[in-house]
Amino acid sequence: MPQIPYQTTLILIGEVAYIVILIGVCLKIIYDTRSSSKTVAYLLLVIFIPIIGIIFYFSFGINYRKSKIYNKKLEIDESLKEVFKRRLIDLYQYFSTSKNPSLLNNQELTRLMANKKNGNEGVLPNNVVEPLFNGEILFPKLITELKKAKKHIHFEYYIYENDFIGNEIKNILIEKAKEGVEVRFIYDDFGSSGIRKNIIRELKRNGVQAFPFNKIKLIYFANRINYRNHRKIVIIDGITSFIGGINISDRYINSSSDQLYWKDAHLMIKGYSTLSLQQIFLADWNFCSKENLMVNKDYFPPIEIDREHSIPVQITSSGPDSELPSILFAIVQAVNLARREILLTTPYYVPDQTLQDSLVIAALSGIDVKLLIPKKGDSLSVSVAAQSYFEELLEAGVKIYQYEKGFIHAKTIVTDREMASVGTANLDSRSFDLNFEVAALIYDSKIAYKLAIEFENDLKHSTQIDLYDWNKRNKARKLIERIFRLLSPFM
Repeated sequence: MPQIPYQTTLILIGEVAYIVILIGVCLKIIYDTRSSSKTVAYLLLVIFIPIIGIIFYFSFGINYRKSKIYNKKLEIDESLKEVFKRRLIDLYQYFSTSKNPSLLNNQELTRLMANKKNGNEGVLPNNVVEPLFNGEILFPKLITELKKAKKHIHFEYYIYENDFIGNEIKNILIEKAKEGVEVRFIYDDFGSSGIRKNIIRELKRNGVQAFPFNKIKLIYFANRINYRNHRKIVIIDGITSFIGGINISDRYINSSSDQLYWKDAHLMIKGYSTLSLQQIFLADWNFCSKENLMVNKDYFPPIEIDREHSIPVQITSSGPDSELPSILFAIVQAVNLARREILLTTPYYVPDQTLQDSLVIAALSGIDVKLLIPKKGDSLSVSVAAQSYFEELLEAGVKIYQYEKGFIHAKTIVTDREMASVGTANLDSRSFDLNFEVAALIYDSKIAYKLAIEFENDLKHSTQIDLYDWNKRNKARKLIERIFRLLSPFM
């Protein structure tokens, strides 16, 4: 009997081993991936692109929500546990009996977000909820409030740049640290990579505690870029907070007609919803600093609230740290509860199929659905993929507008001019499943009306897509869009 050559034996063993590994990876993809479209995409990738497909999946496709590598539980000072418990029960009960029509018409949404599996965040009262549009409005407000800090400043940002506004805020943080104010600073190691060797070093030298979120190391390079902290949160003395889409960068300040105009939205909150953001920050801080900051009265102070005129806000967050895609669920539920009007603004529209179907159903049901997106996005592949969803929306009666004045970066939703949302999440799979995001749901007709008026103002600088003209696209263009749509789970 002739002997099998040694090299042939090695090749045979390698092929068998690869097949076993491939089967294992395929089973992991099927078990771990929630979205059926993503499951099919990853299976095709690992099967038809040997080795590279598997490397790509382990770099970009691991479901961190299932892996539970991130623990956001906080320890509470035992002496304060009962105090906080009684305070929260009192606040939650106040709104449970409220006659506020915005709350009454969105009860299913408030209950969904308060569900333990979905974040366990109830509706809380606030004295001030102020929409702030663009950096030229936000930054002066932020600077004023930072200068008032007496006890602590907690700063968490995706993009922080080494430019004029970045250095101005840095100087204030250093000044406050020297005054004895506790200053903590979380930056995303990818989004804020440009400040690692300058601003971060200066902050640390001057008493500011600063840590990167998910520090990038070469061995985990791709993975850490995929799971990034997209949150923008500032908390001052546990009372005042800021949340929204505006990063710390000069590009958000529209000071010159020569530069690209950036349109964005942010919120300033003064009240108990700041404590919900505080909880998110402390959990993120403990994760990236390896410390164990506890819930105490300094970080969660009692707040005097004018209950007769208080504004109800519910904070929701999602990402690899949440059991469910809470922000996606919030958006879908808000769309499903709308009775007259839905206004959505997003820089990127590559939706989960559930959201796409919800918008189609709403439009077919006679609800006025308007979607505002940039005319020209900052990612060609994402823009092309987004366009593959337009025909279905337009045929259902959704009105799609393309913003032409500049780049619209806001992430806002208004339903029936009663409920509004401002946050950090785009309407795409990356925001719903891969990034750490946060949003504020506001149950107040006055705030919703302000955001609706701003939306209408933005439409004055936009062009509506006409279904007849849209259908004139040639077959090659439609095919390219479909191909990019297939690749959308990886974008």
